[in-house]
Amino acid sequence: MPATPPATITVRTSNSTRPVLDLLLPGFERATGHKVTLILDTAKNSLARIKAGERADAAVLLDKSIDELCALGILLTETRQPFSRSNIGIGVLKGAPKPDISTVDAFKQTLLNAKSIAHTVHGPSGAYFPGLCERLGIADQIKPKTVTRPGGYIGVVVTAGEAEMAFQQICELLAVPGLEVVGPIPEEIQYNFDSKAAIFAEAKNPDAARALLAYLARAEHAAKFVEAGLEQLQS
Repeated sequence: MPATPPATITVRTSNSTRPVLDLLLPGFERATGHKVTLILDTAKNSLARIKAGERADAAVLLDKSIDELCALGILLTETRQPFSRSNIGIGVLKGAPKPDISTVDAFKQTLLNAKSIAHTVHGPSGAYFPGLCERLGIADQIKPKTVTRPGGYIGVVVTAGEAEMAFQQICELLAVPGLEVVGPIPEEIQYNFDSKAAIFAEAKNPDAARALLAYLARAEHAAKFVEAGLEQLQS
């Protein structure tokens, strides 16, 4: 029996954490009787919408966003907890040859050889891509062959035949049927994205939201995070 009456918990999150939440939430709902509704948007848009006044019971977002919202008093600082870590990879159409991205030089050459590369504009990995190309000294060569979308799972552009490869967080690449993950980009140029969870100060169901965050933090769920292309972070 749940500690509180069954409630519908709303959670604001982004596409990078949706896959693991999809794996974890059914078990929570069965165990507690609560229902969870995800409010999805890009990481950038989620932060903007919350700052503009939109609310929910809990948020699972980039750590910097959670910290900022706690500082503003929108989220309760005492409820803040680590959630996950993700990194960036390359995806290609399933069955297509896998390019070499094992070293920085190999990755750079793969980008130069590619006919087209897809990335998002508002997602954190997509925002990282142009600067990375600048660092590698290939921005002018790569820019004309990039295919962009505002947000979402960019791998669908590859499976639709509109780009040869996709650059995004591995957890998001894994969520696209028909896409195959080549692997992570080299450690020297890798960028890790950490996320946290917290409860809104104006949550309608704060007790149920606390139960949800406690459930998500259980160490027994580590394998589910790995399945979704993430690493579980603990306090």
